[in-house]
Amino acid sequence: MGKSLARKLIESHLVAGKPVAGDEIGITADQILLTDTNGTLAFLQFEALGFPHVRPPRVVTYIDHNVYQFDSRNSDDHRYLQTASRRYGAVFSKPGNGICHQVHLESFSAPGQTLLGTDSHTPLCGAAGMLAIGAGGLDVAVAMGGGPHYLTMPQIVAVRLRGALGPWVTAKDVILELLRRLSVRGGAGKIFEYTGPGLPALSLPQRMTIANMGAELTLTTSIFPSDEVTRDYFRRLGREADWRPAAPDPDADYDAAIDVDLSTITPLIALPGSPDRVVPIEEVAGTAVEQVMAGSCTNGSWEDVWSVTQVVRGGRVHPSVSFVVFPGSHRILEVMAREGLVQDLLAAGVVISESTCGACPGIGHVPAAGARSLRAFNRNFPGRSGAKDDQVYLCSSVVAAASALTGRITDPRARPPLPALVLPADFLASDAGFVPPAAPGEPAEVVRGPNIKDVPLGEPVADRLAAPVLLKLGDKISTDHISPGGSAALVFRSNVPAIAEFTFKYVDPEFVARAKAAGRGLLVAGELYGQGSSREAAAVAPMYLGVRAVLAKSFAPIHRANLINWGVVPLTIEPDTYDAIEPGETLTLEAVRASLVADGRVTVVSERTGARHTARCLLTPREREILLAGGLLAHTRALSRA
Repeated sequence: MGKSLARKLIESHLVAGKPVAGDEIGITADQILLTDTNGTLAFLQFEALGFPHVRPPRVVTYIDHNVYQFDSRNSDDHRYLQTASRRYGAVFSKPGNGICHQVHLESFSAPGQTLLGTDSHTPLCGAAGMLAIGAGGLDVAVAMGGGPHYLTMPQIVAVRLRGALGPWVTAKDVILELLRRLSVRGGAGKIFEYTGPGLPALSLPQRMTIANMGAELTLTTSIFPSDEVTRDYFRRLGREADWRPAAPDPDADYDAAIDVDLSTITPLIALPGSPDRVVPIEEVAGTAVEQVMAGSCTNGSWEDVWSVTQVVRGGRVHPSVSFVVFPGSHRILEVMAREGLVQDLLAAGVVISESTCGACPGIGHVPAAGARSLRAFNRNFPGRSGAKDDQVYLCSSVVAAASALTGRITDPRARPPLPALVLPADFLASDAGFVPPAAPGEPAEVVRGPNIKDVPLGEPVADRLAAPVLLKLGDKISTDHISPGGSAALVFRSNVPAIAEFTFKYVDPEFVARAKAAGRGLLVAGELYGQGSSREAAAVAPMYLGVRAVLAKSFAPIHRANLINWGVVPLTIEPDTYDAIEPGETLTLEAVRASLVADGRVTVVSERTGARHTARCLLTPREREILLAGGLLAHTRALSRA
């Protein structure tokens, strides 16, 4: 049997392990993508590891989340990242130049290469035939120094597309349909590879939307072939020389397959709370909204802003609604201005924001208390918008635009069909937003502001751990729950002691004080603990506050890797064990080190009842060494002293 595209790319970059589903493998990274949120800590870790220069051929640092400068702290981080990029060999993308995923695909994507990024939506570049994977900052720091990126070999699933999308149905509805079918845990340990006769009907921006939101399925990544559709888009970008074909073999073998008939999909909406609470738009049509947004790394392409403009042209945003559009990149905004879209949007009362992540992680445009917000974004976990008890619905760009005109969630199928998409002759634009690294031999000083603190080290795993359960949580706890977004918290991404003060702020405001008083503690959680963003602060901050182990029914893969990298033991427990544990009670983990070295079965004893439970922590030999040492930084430093 032939090979899938994903398998071809894994095998061509494999440096450790065997590509057998479930086994640990190590692959090389051709390109690295850093954001200002997780990337700041990643560069601090890179420096702490002592690397003299980045090793991958292409490393790019983006300022796209913490763009707004309310005081000097974000600006200090920007200056640090710019000077570190210049010193160590990375391209620097200035604030306002655009959202990392959109900009990276436009400017640097290369079919057939691997990309590792400090953001969970890095798989967007899989739309261009790349193997693009999101990871924690410490894993990325190691890859920046030339080390392999380790992951569990995923199952490769063919998503076979047929048919074509109907009027007012978009790629956003395709990925929402998959979330409706599979839930946010349905892609764990898998790569979705899109195939089938329906592929040619999907433009590259449509593929970008689907690949981007595959992160909400907990996929390792998503990948599309690099075909003539890709080639045409690269030509319009002025990058046809960077295009190459990349496709599976005609008789490619897959671990599983999913069939999707594009012609049967209808406009869909994700209800507040989770991206998989998906219903047909008819079920919520007529619901009043006060805020509408389009854009983000999921829906900030030319195709999205063009379709929004077609809907609102000649109309007016409803008096009760604020409608904000976030173009995905400075390039898209420049072309919008050149092609007349900006004028039409402004005339309709649309607010055009800077090309940033902005409101998606709760930075700016926070909705009013109790207001409903309809967003063509990717996530709607509680509190992510920056407001506690928010009500955020997810939809396509055209549903957002139609609803902005009426003030209510509106099914656009009652409107005349949109005209056929018109692409500009080219997407050529200024590259003034990029700063190159220093030339060889050119002096370059790294500048740290007062808000930037040294990276903390984890502690070696104890032989025996007796500690209270600081918090018992339910299912689907996201990294937004653990370390919330919003401008107040995200400004401290380079300051672990400060950002630790926000840990579980919206879940339990007393958590930080309780953790400090206990000195050492445990967390207990349900299914898919740590889903969502790859933000490393969700592992580092609890560790800094004394959390030494998390007992959960299951873990999101990136967060599990982050816990190991920071010396926090991720223990999987059975439902009856979860039910038996009470918040506040003391649990004793017996012979932890010996158990991790042996079979990974750790005995957990309840001081309250005397009951004995078994938790599991199955580790590869590499993970075991890292965890026992207290995390990757501590492990690396110990090796350097040996």
